[in-house]
Amino acid sequence: MLDINLFREEKGHNPEIIRESQRRRFAKVEDVDAIIEHDKVYRQLLYEVENLRKEFNKINKQVAQLKIAKQDASETIAKTEQVKQSIAEKDVEVKEAWAGLKSKLEKIGNLVHDSVPISDDEANNAVIRTWGEKRVEPKLKNHVELVELLGIADIKKGADVAGGRGFYLKGDGVRLNQALINFGLDFLEKRGYTALQTPFFMRKDVMAKCAQLAQFDEELYKVTGEGDDKYLIATAEQPLCAYHLDDWIHPSELPIRYAGYSSCFRKEAGSHGRDTLGIFRVHQFEKVEQFCITSPNGNDSWDMHEEMIKNSEDFYQMLKLPYHIVAIVSGALNDAAAKKYDLEAWFPASQTYRELVSCSNCTDYQSRRLEIRYGQKKVEQ
Repeated sequence: MLDINLFREEKGHNPEIIRESQRRRFAKVEDVDAIIEHDKVYRQLLYEVENLRKEFNKINKQVAQLKIAKQDASETIAKTEQVKQSIAEKDVEVKEAWAGLKSKLEKIGNLVHDSVPISDDEANNAVIRTWGEKRVEPKLKNHVELVELLGIADIKKGADVAGGRGFYLKGDGVRLNQALINFGLDFLEKRGYTALQTPFFMRKDVMAKCAQLAQFDEELYKVTGEGDDKYLIATAEQPLCAYHLDDWIHPSELPIRYAGYSSCFRKEAGSHGRDTLGIFRVHQFEKVEQFCITSPNGNDSWDMHEEMIKNSEDFYQMLKLPYHIVAIVSGALNDAAAKKYDLEAWFPASQTYRELVSCSNCTDYQSRRLEIRYGQKKVEQ
């Protein structure tokens, strides 16, 4: 969520920057103006309730003075009750106005970085650099054929038991999967990351602070039972993001680097007809995830963004997988991302690059919704 002050010209900010970001996202510019108007109503209500509190304090002092003078204060006390009631009613209006304003704010995406290619078509993703030599021999076996030939997965029985995109890993397939997980965790630990194995599900109210509304319908599995409904995580990023919920982080603690490990669960509702065979795009998989928190100062988050994509490149170079890095177009960014790189590896059988890594800089967008704060916590806070 963006800082509401960015919409306030009188605070020295320029709302046109947000409008331009919305244009780059091919999103509704008029939503920015709706927030500005709603904010005016909200601040007027704040002004009114503050004046009522001042009036209440003033009348209270009059009551005290009358009592000291041993004079009748009943009429003045009645006024305090009236003002007190007015404050209570106005407080309700303030809370309702803020709830409406916050709801509108949450629909505005993060400010798109100037370096992001502007387009609504991912065919226009910008190739930043390429590594490795692509294999281009004809008639190479694809991964579906290879896993069957090597006996490292059983897709048919997986589908019989779990439905479409279900699978069993077998023998060396299990060991290979575990070896890659351990290799990834060890690789990141050597670079200063702390391993963190996350919960597989989250409360709805917490998930709502980490995921977009569209993800609830297209991506997330809902778990029902006794107590509150929960949602299975689609990525370790979600519980990692919530790990510091409501925390104050002292500058001396930063940067924080986590290597998150989890099973992930995705409905893949938006990908019907794509990769329905094999184990490339499935409903359940394991993932090792980089998640970093920096200070909001200077280029700290942008330097970390480059460090993270370099880590990914070094990892895949060690695996000797040819790849290229692409900058994702503005219209394909999720709401939280100000910029996103994808690392796409070369799939020789299909003669194409496919995404294996996404690396986003979300600046302070997620921390605001989760109320993760930076600095020294004051005693009264």
